[in-house]
Amino acid sequence: MESVNQIMAVLVGIGLAAACGFRVFVPLFVASLAANTGVDAFGGINFEQMLGQNYEWLGSTPVTLALGVATGVEIASYYIPWLDNALDSIATPAAVIAGTFISSAVMPDFMGDGAFQWIAAAIAGGGTAGAVQGASVITRGASTATTGGVGNPIISTAELGGSIVTALLAILVPILASILVLILMFFVVRTIIRFFKRRSQEKKAAAAAAIV
Repeated sequence: MESVNQIMAVLVGIGLAAACGFRVFVPLFVASLAANTGVDAFGGINFEQMLGQNYEWLGSTPVTLALGVATGVEIASYYIPWLDNALDSIATPAAVIAGTFISSAVMPDFMGDGAFQWIAAAIAGGGTAGAVQGASVITRGASTATTGGVGNPIISTAELGGSIVTALLAILVPILASILVLILMFFVVRTIIRFFKRRSQEKKAAAAAAIV
């Protein structure tokens, strides 16, 4: 039973990390709020008890309030024309850091020493968050290019919804969240591949036009 809970804890971390790829502060706020209010996660386990000894502060009231304010500011900022694209340059590394942090916070003790835990968190959590954020940047850039930014609020709303749903499922139903993350990663990889293919085709077309 303990091993099952440990695996579930890893899935919780990856799910929260994926949510960081959509919005940096939303999953951190959800996790902090869950720890602060004593929400029962999967299997009736108190979420606060899932946090490692070095991360108990995440559930403190001042941290929860601070993350709540940061979340509100982040959400509002993505509805300001052109600022949303500018934020992506900051959000990408921030998402990787947040994904690494939150996945490390809930990783079980069987991960061993701190160095290995951080490496695992960086690969699983940071990598997942970075991939999702990368796809979001590409999608927003395409929306800006084709609609002049008019369609960006729709993209922002979808990202916000994805972050909230993924974060909540990660804590309450990690298996379902992991399935959602797998589906999400399929579309993320496809989006990134299509982007680079399009860039390659554009470069070839530009080179051919230069020769002519």
